[in-house]
Amino acid sequence: MNKKTDVLVIGGGPAGMISAITAKRYYPEKNVLLIKSIGNGCIPCGIPYMFASLKDPDENKIGNESLEKSDVAVEVDEVVSIDRTQKQVITKKGDSYSYEKLILAVGSSPMKLPIPGIGMKGVHRIVKDTNYLKKVIEQVRLSKNVLVLGGGFIGVEFADELSKISGINISLAEVLPRLLMNSFDSDFSSMAEEKLKSQGVRLLTNTRIEEIIGNGKVEKVRLSNGTTIDADNIILGIGSIPDTKLAVNAGLDLNRINSIWVDEYMRTSDPDIFAIGDCAGKTDFFTRKAVPVMLASTATSEARIAGANLYRLRVVRENRGTISIYSTYINGLVLGSAGLTESTSKKEGFETVVGSCRGFDKHPATLPGTNSTHVKLIFSRKSGTLMGGQVSGGFPCGAMINLIGIAIQQRMSVTELETLQVATHPYLTSSPTVYPIVIAAQNAANKI
Repeated sequence: MNKKTDVLVIGGGPAGMISAITAKRYYPEKNVLLIKSIGNGCIPCGIPYMFASLKDPDENKIGNESLEKSDVAVEVDEVVSIDRTQKQVITKKGDSYSYEKLILAVGSSPMKLPIPGIGMKGVHRIVKDTNYLKKVIEQVRLSKNVLVLGGGFIGVEFADELSKISGINISLAEVLPRLLMNSFDSDFSSMAEEKLKSQGVRLLTNTRIEEIIGNGKVEKVRLSNGTTIDADNIILGIGSIPDTKLAVNAGLDLNRINSIWVDEYMRTSDPDIFAIGDCAGKTDFFTRKAVPVMLASTATSEARIAGANLYRLRVVRENRGTISIYSTYINGLVLGSAGLTESTSKKEGFETVVGSCRGFDKHPATLPGTNSTHVKLIFSRKSGTLMGGQVSGGFPCGAMINLIGIAIQQRMSVTELETLQVATHPYLTSSPTVYPIVIAAQNAANKI
């Protein structure tokens, strides 16, 4: 049976939903249909907190209310092929859908690791399916020893969350020398390590998993240092790879790191097909190199660009590259990063100056609930342009890293930041006389 729509979105995650809603907002006369393969999806960033912090895992599910409110139709099915000549897709149920414009928001899948025994029971991939995750949660909560594999944001947040469940020994294994190494300099990532250690998490950095041992069900893990540790459940908090099978089979171009190639308006090599989110290629804001950034914040930005540019290009909505802006929370510690780190800028050959400030997030610092704050800003030595920043401290740092992100995107200079005007309040912010971003900028300006 062939069905017709004007705009067809494949994928029910944040990118797919926002692109569909945006398309309907900009082109209300068009019919918009979203097809998703998982009926009971969930908010990606909230997955770790389904294990302990949320009373019910269903509190993290993604419903269809916002789509229905925006007059976007929804079908639960799986698209198996795209016919670009006929401008239609075929689904697993055998239906076909014709389209004028197609948006691929098909996401990514956890990378497959060549570890012996990785297919055993008790080894859990993290996928965005609430029904699947409920079963994982039940098993993990009954564990004695859980190993989290991966020391990036996903792995760190899982280790933090699982440490809240009494009676479970948590270990975290990371092949790199330190946690969060791709997003933070050592002075910030060390804070995450110390926080996890204080919660009883056993950190195994510079460590590979050589073999998963068990009789059909994981029991132990052999490490690269020759030792073995007990593990009755393993969480694969590792990186993901873009889902590009549909695009490849349809003859669409990929970039050099095997994501779907897109231009500044999120168009693929077929001008009537757009790609957004984890499956779509990303370029670094400064170097213009292809980068494997997979963030919901980036995905929803791309979704708004695609939705607005489906039928008419709107130059002010173009994608100028990702600044790789992150934030995470580890039992009271907020860490945020945007743009280039100091170590990355050196690897890329940029001549930079670093400004830093240590202070407090309330004033006076004797107010209840005050946290120490650390801000680090990276500027181009010659132009004085802000190229990156990192923050640590309490909840106000979540907003502070977004301010730094805006400054990076607007290519603000050290002079502009040291004369920054901000709203302050004793309970909400640092003192206006020593506002961390301003002082860090002044510190860098003195060096320039």
